[in-house]
Amino acid sequence: MNVKRPSPGIRAFLRFHQWLYLSTDGRLGYRLAGAIPSLLLTTTGRRSGRRRTVTLVFAEDRRGEHPPGYVVVASNHGRDDPPAWLLNLEADPSAEVQIKREMRACRATIVRPGDDDYPRLWELANVRYGGRHRNRYERYQAGTTRPIPVVRLVEV
Repeated sequence: MNVKRPSPGIRAFLRFHQWLYLSTDGRLGYRLAGAIPSLLLTTTGRRSGRRRTVTLVFAEDRRGEHPPGYVVVASNHGRDDPPAWLLNLEADPSAEVQIKREMRACRATIVRPGDDDYPRLWELANVRYGGRHRNRYERYQAGTTRPIPVVRLVEV
């Protein structure tokens, strides 16, 4: 069962949110709908070579044996096809992250189900927020047969 694309209203809100984040250079837009922290991820298009930016909810990863980093989930709202930004990172793991007004060069590591660190990172991202956002990625995973990877972004 595939989860449907977000409604046109939600898609318009997400486009507006990204426009706000970009056009104010991070002064506004860090907190999605006032509550959920988000970052801007810029990748290089695997076919076009153009820089592509997407706004993503993230969690900070300050535990574990790895250097501190940021965790994003390649859920694509539970769709069967992976998000384009994930395909771009598979082709070139170099990326840029903007959190508020700070830009950071990062290197992406794609962590898939079955990898040792996957359960910890999945849990970190999936339960990061309370209320209606808690377990959002569990719901997305239930709606697709595609195993949803997490991506760990570490500053370089």
